[in-house]
Amino acid sequence: IKTMQLLNQSQVSEFILVGLTSFKDIEFLLFALFSIIYLVTVLGNLLIILTVFLTPNLNTPMYFLLGNLSFVDMSLASFATPKMIVNLIKHRKTISFLGCFTQIFLLHLLGATETVLLVSMAFDRYVAICKPLHYMTIMNKKLCILLVVMSWCSGLLHVGLQLPFAINLPFCGPNVVDSIFCDLPLVSKLACTDTYFVQVVIVANSGMISMSCFLILLISYTLILTTIRRSSSIGQSKARSTLTAHITVVIIFFGPCIFIYVWPFNNHSVDKFLAVFYTIITPILNPLIYTLRNKEMKTAMRKLWRALVHSNEDS
Repeated sequence: IKTMQLLNQSQVSEFILVGLTSFKDIEFLLFALFSIIYLVTVLGNLLIILTVFLTPNLNTPMYFLLGNLSFVDMSLASFATPKMIVNLIKHRKTISFLGCFTQIFLLHLLGATETVLLVSMAFDRYVAICKPLHYMTIMNKKLCILLVVMSWCSGLLHVGLQLPFAINLPFCGPNVVDSIFCDLPLVSKLACTDTYFVQVVIVANSGMISMSCFLILLISYTLILTTIRRSSSIGQSKARSTLTAHITVVIIFFGPCIFIYVWPFNNHSVDKFLAVFYTIITPILNPLIYTLRNKEMKTAMRKLWRALVHSNEDS
């Protein structure tokens, strides 16, 4: 209720999203392309979730975390993409004030949640490779659930530390957001007051968290790869393949975050490209990377598909 009262105090009732281009032909082409990508993203991540939780062989900590990552990716692809797709065929690309801040809330909640999940997955791989004899003892079911709960709590904490500053800002004039969705750095600049403190909070909270977690993950995976090279186990190639997939996802996820929240130069064309990459491309790359490089996952998906086909034939 208090949040709604604060939002109602603003003289701006809606924001205008500039979008990617002003050419109608290109917008219709992007509408078709993004619609297909979004559909594949949702179905792909949903397939991973169903495969992980319906296949007994995949009842392991690594796949449990992967299933949760797919859920976050599916949500990350859905917080702004449907609105962006609809706006591509609309002449006036607007979003309500409450809708704008809802996008900001979901973006930072899901982004921070995925950050902690990726760190949890790195910890899982560290225990599996560096302490294999104690793996099932350390990565028990309670710890896995705790890691997932911690990731969502971290997301809520991240949002709670910076969103209140933006909600309290007065918006009394400019309402044009030069992007495809609402994000905190761009929206806060439209406030009718000095936003230097808010910008510092954004960089300190979002930027430095992204940068520090990215460096921690790189160091962690470097240590794990060093351990793999020193060992002569039979599963070395399998472990290296799994780690390569994890590292690829980390780079793809954190790259846009670091540029958007830490990069000192304001380049709107680059920011828009990174926004598209972060919300549309990344969620579809994650399932592709994890499934195409994982024989167990591909085998489980085939078995699940055959089971579904046979059940439909029997009915």
